Amino acid sequence: MLETNFSPFTEIHTERLLLRCIKNTDAPEILSLRSNELVMQYVDRERPKNIEEAEAWIEMVLESLKNNDGIMWAICLKEDPGKLIGNIGYWRLVKKHYRAEIGYMLQPGHWNKGIMKEALLAVIDFGFRSIKLHSIEAHINPENIVSGILLEKTGFTREAYFKEDFYFRDRFIDSAVYSLLNK
Repeated sequence: MLETNFSPFTEIHTERLLLRCIKNTDAPEILSLRSNELVMQYVDRERPKNIEEAEAWIEMVLESLKNNDGIMWAICLKEDPGKLIGNIGYWRLVKKHYRAEIGYMLQPGHWNKGIMKEALLAVIDFGFRSIKLHSIEAHINPENIVSGILLEKTGFTREAYFKEDFYFRDRFIDSAVYSLLNK
């Protein structure tokens, strides 16, 4: 079985980015990110309505980290390491099967600059090398074409398409599952 220990927290440095631990002081940026209609267009989850709900989300992330059940990074530009512009991480670790689900989001002002691809490649490498995952999966709304293209550009393969398997806001939604194996 997969053994995880995320303490001490591992920061990841790329050419342009610092991926650091999410902090309580990131709550305003989390609120801005997770309540943005463009960002959340294909994320079928409730949006935080206030700073307290953003803080509660951060507490959930930090609790998962403390329990070694998941790890989430704040995506920051190196020139402004205190400002969260997105997040990326592993949650829903299936330790018995050495598998984890990855999720990510980024403020629209930073789209189409290769930032998420850079972050995703670094987090994939961390998942395979440090966590020792065998496979990584991503579940997306299939209408999110850009996310599907990003996943394919970073080596993922679409393995499944489920019709109306997710219920959110009084309607059924399709989902697609992408996977990447550690070779």
